[in-house]
Amino acid sequence: MPDQTALPLYVQLSELVIREIAAGRYLDGDKLPPEREMAASLGTSVGTLRKALAELTARGFLERRHGSGNYVRVPEQPDNIYAFFRTELIEGGGLPTAEVLSVDRRPKRGDLPPFGPEAEGQRIRRLRRLSGQPAVLEEIWLDASYAPTLTGEDLSESLYYTYRSRLGFWITRAEDRVSLRAVPDWAPPSFGLAPGAHTVCVIRQSWDQQGRPCEASLNWIDTNVAAYVARIR
Repeated sequence: MPDQTALPLYVQLSELVIREIAAGRYLDGDKLPPEREMAASLGTSVGTLRKALAELTARGFLERRHGSGNYVRVPEQPDNIYAFFRTELIEGGGLPTAEVLSVDRRPKRGDLPPFGPEAEGQRIRRLRRLSGQPAVLEEIWLDASYAPTLTGEDLSESLYYTYRSRLGFWITRAEDRVSLRAVPDWAPPSFGLAPGAHTVCVIRQSWDQQGRPCEASLNWIDTNVAAYVARIR
């Protein structure tokens, strides 16, 4: 049975290329490899790749020149699903996917940045992979006023995509604070760091389109696999 929470494959591929552009693997004006070669390297069909390339062209990331190929264009203000996702593989880029570990409505914890009017939040715990490698352990709290009920089946690979498409709001800005924290005891064995090990932890507070703080999260990064990256332009 197909996974209803996964993004369509062509969207995943287009987002992967965008993250490769952000990581500097493709520069403005670079020509992409031939379609058959690129499809083989990504393990997909030429038809699916062409759909991804059409998506990238429509969003201003590619220029398709008839008889010549596909050339990278870097928009001044790129709009992509993972625009707020700052973790990349050590070598750069990487396609994010997520395994939901639990979704529970809980009283908010005192160590979180303030968000939303309710005393409770939806606590989402996930293991995030980058191109298949376990990289980030996430604990995301969404104010309960945005989603009185929520299950793992309601979530897509990108929470921000879920917020926009299913819950009717979207994230417009976020503030990150980077510290060292111990990996929590609920970390699954597939995460590369054992519970209690100290690693980089990004604490995020997010605001919706009306300027209201709506979400807070803790993100433990396995620094053997990935790095937190913030680019300043």
